[in-house]
Amino acid sequence: MADIDIGTAAGRGGGRREPLINRENKFTRCVSHAQDELQSFRKYLRWMCVDQSSPWTAVMSWSMFIVFTVLVPATSHFVIACVDCDSHHSRPYDSVVQLSLSSFASLSFLCLSRFVSKYGLRRFLFFDKLWHESETVRFGYTNQLNRSLKILSYFVTPCFLAMSAYKIWWFASGASQIPFLGNVILSDTVACLMEICSWLYRTTVIFLVCVLFRLICHLQILRLQDFAQVFQMDSDVSTILSEHLRIRRHLRIISHRFRTFILLSLVLVTGSQFYSLLITTKAHAELNIYKTGELALCSMTLVTALLILLRSASKITHKAQAVTCLAAKWHVCATIESFETVEGGSPRLVDSESGRGFTSKDVDTGDSDDSEDYGDEEDDFDNNNLIPAYAYSTISFQKRQALVNYFENNKAGITVFGFTLDRSTLHTIFGIEMSLVLWLLGKTIGIS
Repeated sequence: MADIDIGTAAGRGGGRREPLINRENKFTRCVSHAQDELQSFRKYLRWMCVDQSSPWTAVMSWSMFIVFTVLVPATSHFVIACVDCDSHHSRPYDSVVQLSLSSFASLSFLCLSRFVSKYGLRRFLFFDKLWHESETVRFGYTNQLNRSLKILSYFVTPCFLAMSAYKIWWFASGASQIPFLGNVILSDTVACLMEICSWLYRTTVIFLVCVLFRLICHLQILRLQDFAQVFQMDSDVSTILSEHLRIRRHLRIISHRFRTFILLSLVLVTGSQFYSLLITTKAHAELNIYKTGELALCSMTLVTALLILLRSASKITHKAQAVTCLAAKWHVCATIESFETVEGGSPRLVDSESGRGFTSKDVDTGDSDDSEDYGDEEDDFDNNNLIPAYAYSTISFQKRQALVNYFENNKAGITVFGFTLDRSTLHTIFGIEMSLVLWLLGKTIGIS
């Protein structure tokens, strides 16, 4: 049989050989299809005017962003702030509210626009990587995508209802004091609707990026849970290592994409909260629900969004680092016990000293009645179950030890410019924030 050169093709008559594949072409963004799993999610993005899949939708998206993030807040602060109103309708902290919310919304919108325009929605959400995942991972991730919109509504709806009630009361009770153009009722109605839509738009964009980050982290958790099953079967070390390297690569991709957003979110929220604390604890500051209600709602929105980011990052980091514990337990169960398969029965663990055989069910790992106390804390990573050693008869001690050493020295997780976002990092952030709060309170109200 004649050999076939798959790299080049010759023209008729032995002409010049031309490559079948142009190796100079680089892969571009992954194109989304109209009837894929993201159909409903894409409709939601289009409805929220953040879809930039075409020139028309891109122009509409940027127009809505400028109107609801810049123009309406600026008009609300400089025109409708009502400095001369009574104590119930004056808004002394409106500048902090508008600047904080618009800054975070701008950061979220710019990051989301860059992600979608550069990678495409499917590639950004890692749907292009699901074809070689297990059915459990694909099904779980698709369900989580469908739940993401519900989770987003859980965060946006309470803020929207509270702000709507406040704005309606503010415009309805102070209509004669608030500056208006022409008809007072029509003018105040339009202004009220524009401010409510602006608040809804900004909070939705903020929580949307945070929920998408949570969704992407959930995919990696599903993959890690599926990866934990390799320790329950007769898998070779090379297979385990290659799968873990693939998971680490995806975690590095997520960290690289979101590291700037997470860092700037932490800086913005911290600066906003400390400035809010400074102006509300100074002498002669009037604090009541009418003056500080909007500021409190803004603070809760920003802090909640930041907590979603930090919790999602620390959770996936904890799961990724728990692989070391699972691999160590797998190595121990396969090392300290030899195995003996009883004909017609289940494999048994055999004590190398006494020679007495027993199954894994005979080993006491704790009181079984305490399982209810753990709740959902136990999973494939964190549990007290022994791993049967008979499945690892083909793997030598040196290979298992090398794999455990690899896990110990190559801990995966979400990182922000080299700093791993695990629970110890969150404790450090909390300690620094608390120290700054106490220092600021000591300067303002004299707490020592």
